[in-house]
Amino acid sequence: MKEFKILIILIVVVGVIYYGVEPYAHSVMHPKVAPADFAFKDLEPIDLKNGDANKGKQLVAENCTACHGIKSQNIPAPMDSLSASNSFGVVPPDLSHVAGVLNANFLAHFIKDPVKTAKLSHKFNDERPYPMPAFSQFSDQDLSDIVAYLTSILPKSLSDKEVFAQSCQRCHSLDYAKDKAFSDPKDLANYLGSHAPDLSMMIRAKGEHGLNVFINDPQKLLPGTAMPRVGLSEQAQKQVISYLEKAGDRKKHERNTLGIKIMIFFAVLSFLAYAWKRKVWSEVH
Repeated sequence: MKEFKILIILIVVVGVIYYGVEPYAHSVMHPKVAPADFAFKDLEPIDLKNGDANKGKQLVAENCTACHGIKSQNIPAPMDSLSASNSFGVVPPDLSHVAGVLNANFLAHFIKDPVKTAKLSHKFNDERPYPMPAFSQFSDQDLSDIVAYLTSILPKSLSDKEVFAQSCQRCHSLDYAKDKAFSDPKDLANYLGSHAPDLSMMIRAKGEHGLNVFINDPQKLLPGTAMPRVGLSEQAQKQVISYLEKAGDRKKHERNTLGIKIMIFFAVLSFLAYAWKRKVWSEVH
């Protein structure tokens, strides 16, 4: 009985120490920030209900295809990836799937003012312009027409891999899935000011919750970072995180299952050890 009391005291002391230290460490490593905002409430709503896809197609042809390809419409990129990377620092995205991964209002604002919308005003200015110009001359109707066209060319669905490629792969590699960044690493480092990390272990480093907040708005967790606010819809972001988990943490289910089995094993072992102790000491007494 004496040993049992000592065990209880040890459990209480260790528990108090753990719960006294762990929350503090968690607050330092994972500071509390506002949750992910998939409505992008800082952007004024633009009426996108009455967009004309045919007019949008013309606007895209006149203003976008000088830099962007649209493979699904048989419009090739005007430059190969290496040339584009050398020219812009990063490969401009193909527009086939862009409306399927970005929030529509975010996309409209990004076309009109990419630096402000992506929260990169601290990095790009008149002296160091952003590769994509601001189309501030576009009216809300023009923006609505463009979004309508880009939405009209979407396939019925996008795979997790396609969403990742559209959202992340221009800058980031995912070696575990053998996905290489589209942009040249040296050009990208000059463009960003630092190397874009490989994302293979990111799901295990930041976890699902951390990634959910960070991807939605990198400035919340890493002020001053060169990574833009990408503007993914909630569904697209779920698909990106799912793809990262499949590539970087394939054994998660097995690991969680094994943990439960180990806990059950130790519980049974503890019960047997206690029962054996009582039997032995009962014979002594």
